[in-house]
Amino acid sequence: MSGDNEARQPTCCETLCSLLLFQVVGGLVMLFLGGFIMFVCWAFYKPHQIRATVASATLSNLTVVSSASSAGEVSYNLAVNLSLFNPSSDVDIYYDTINAELRFRDAVLGPAANGTSPPEFYQRTETSHDVRLEFDYGRGVAVASDAAGELQTEVKSGGAVSLDLHVHLRVSYTYRTTIRQKTRVRCSLSIPVKAEGRGPGVGVGVGGAVASGDQCRVKYPRW
Repeated sequence: MSGDNEARQPTCCETLCSLLLFQVVGGLVMLFLGGFIMFVCWAFYKPHQIRATVASATLSNLTVVSSASSAGEVSYNLAVNLSLFNPSSDVDIYYDTINAELRFRDAVLGPAANGTSPPEFYQRTETSHDVRLEFDYGRGVAVASDAAGELQTEVKSGGAVSLDLHVHLRVSYTYRTTIRQKTRVRCSLSIPVKAEGRGPGVGVGVGGAVASGDQCRVKYPRW
């Protein structure tokens, strides 16, 4: 009878399971607290959005070959100076990677052929930094026939050529902790062009330059 009144001692397996459960729950609590602290720091010191502007853009040797029955071809050289400004007074930014591509309508005219200069850098609060993007496609790049036809029409018009610069950034915000984030920048370029040869037409290069200072659109992922 006395044995029935005594509390049953836990088995070794039960003790091990309890310790394992305690460690798992403790780890989840620490992970939650760490994430909560980072969120509070981010909410309190959240920086203003990066401001991006096109300081200048130079287009040269633009030629378009269009065919209704096959893909077209676009040859060009483009150099863009992109200015990135950190408006925050508390948070520094480290640009881990910078990738850029040029588009006309929805057609990709190629990524930055020579990468970016600089490829990565550290930016302190309330400072501006210029990044040079070069697209060297003198040998041509294949594009869809409809896009080539539309671009050829703009070239022949003797007005401005409309291009879109897409820049993908991977940045790290640093203030007591580090928060990494992907950011997308889109800049609309409208470059007045004129013939570099004997008048406009297929096979004759055109070029132009612009110092717009127009602010680009910066898009952050939703939290």
